[in-house]
Amino acid sequence: MPRAEGPRGACPYPRHDGGSPEIALKDTAPHNPQMPCRLDRRTLLAASIAASVAGRAARAVPADSRAPGIAITIDDFDLSDTPLLSGEARDTAIRTVLARHAIKAAGFVAGKYGQGARSDKVLAAWSNAGHLLGNHSFSHRYFSGRDPDAFMADILRCEPLLSGYTGFRRLFRFPFLAEGKTAAGRDRMRALLKAHGYANAHVTIDTSDWYVDNRLRARLDATPRADIAPYRRFYLDHVWDRATFYDRLAQRVLGHSIDHTLLLHHRLTTGLFLGDLLAMFKARGWRLVDAETAFAAPLFAAEPDVLPAGQSLVWALAKADGRYETLLRYPGEDGAYEAPRMDAAGL
Repeated sequence: MPRAEGPRGACPYPRHDGGSPEIALKDTAPHNPQMPCRLDRRTLLAASIAASVAGRAARAVPADSRAPGIAITIDDFDLSDTPLLSGEARDTAIRTVLARHAIKAAGFVAGKYGQGARSDKVLAAWSNAGHLLGNHSFSHRYFSGRDPDAFMADILRCEPLLSGYTGFRRLFRFPFLAEGKTAAGRDRMRALLKAHGYANAHVTIDTSDWYVDNRLRARLDATPRADIAPYRRFYLDHVWDRATFYDRLAQRVLGHSIDHTLLLHHRLTTGLFLGDLLAMFKARGWRLVDAETAFAAPLFAAEPDVLPAGQSLVWALAKADGRYETLLRYPGEDGAYEAPRMDAAGL
C-alpha cells in the first residue's frame, strides 16, 4: 500500500514497516502531548486548526451519543438499468430500505445523469420522502485545482435541475472527492463555493463500493444466474472494514467517534445490499442518523490545510495533524486496493 512520508519536524510517531494502516491504527500507542516536538510553522498551524475543530465537535457530542453514528449519502444518480434491477426499481429498493429504517439520506446528483422524465420522477420521490438533494456538478469532472471559475460554472449549471425540489440544499460533493492539488486552486474553489452559498458535503467514510459493483455487474453480464451471495459478503466486509478504520482514525484525531457520512453510489450493490448494510451497523452498535443531522455538526465546516485536498474529511484532518502519516494511503480508497482480494476469492 502506498505510504506518505511524514513532514519534516513532525512529532515522532511509530512507523509500521509491514501490514495495513488499519493494523497500525489499532496497535500504535496514542501520541503523548507532553513529548517535546520540533514543529515547523505549517505543522503547528495545521495542528491548531485540527485541535480547534476537535474541541468544538467534542462540545457538540451529547454524553449518551458516544457510539458512532452513520448517515447514508449516495452519489451520481446514474439511473441506467443494470442486471437484476432497472434504474427505477433500484431506486425504489433504496428508498424502501431507508423508509424501513426511518432515516433520511442525502443524494448528490451529477447533472449529466439527472435529466429526463425518469430522473424527475426519482428526484421528486427523494424530495417528497424528506431526503436531501445536493449538487455533484453537472459534468462530474475531476477538479485538479486548475480553472476554479470554470468548475464553479459547471456546479451552477447543475443547480436548476435541483432547485425546484424542497429537498434541495446548497451542499456540494466534489466528484472523486478531489478538491484541488494546488493551494491556490483549492482556496479559490472554497471561496467560490462560499460566495454562492454552498457548503462542502464532506465524506467521512470513503469506500470503493463502485468497484465491487463493477465486478458484480461484469459477472452478471457474463453469467446472468451467477450466485451474488459472495459479492454480498465481500461488500459488507469491505464497507465495515472502511467504516471501522475511519472511525478509529476519528477517535485518535478528535478524541471521540462522530456521526459519519458514508459514501455510496446509486449502483446495483446499493439497491441489493443496503438493507443488509444498515442491519449490520445496527447489530454492531452503530446509530443510524439523518444526513442533515450529520452535516450540521461543526466538524463539517473544517478546511484542512493539506494537498492534494479532499479525500475523507477524517483522512484530511489526520493528514493536517501531521502525526498519522503512516496510517494514510493516497488515494484513501481505490479499486486497486480491493482487486487482489476479489481476485483471490474468484469474484
